Amino acid sequence: MSLIATLVVTRGGAGRDSVRQRYNVRFEPGESLLDGLCRIRDEQDATLAFRYSCINANACKECMLRLDNKTVYACTARLEPREMIVEPLPNKRVIRDLVTEIAAPDERLPRSTGFKPA
Repeated sequence: MSLIATLVVTRGGAGRDSVRQRYNVRFEPGESLLDGLCRIRDEQDATLAFRYSCINANACKECMLRLDNKTVYACTARLEPREMIVEPLPNKRVIRDLVTEIAAPDERLPRSTGFKPA
């Protein structure tokens, strides 16, 4: 039994104004928000940016975002047949769409200046 969720996704970032874009996504009961976002990128809009690195649910923390004003893991939040508001994490620098800077500045590796042959 296929259902439809309407995902209202905040798009933008890095010097651009953010806008909300609506996507209707077909899904089967039990599918995750991450499944829906992947389906949008595969079937409707290849430019949608979000982050994930699945090893095990809740293990990597890469897919954290806001769903209906709550911080969730996209891999464990379930799609529902209703309008769902999807936003990047608050208080984090938005890189693009749902992708935010995760590591604090003092935890990041220094920027490479490029390869310099001997």
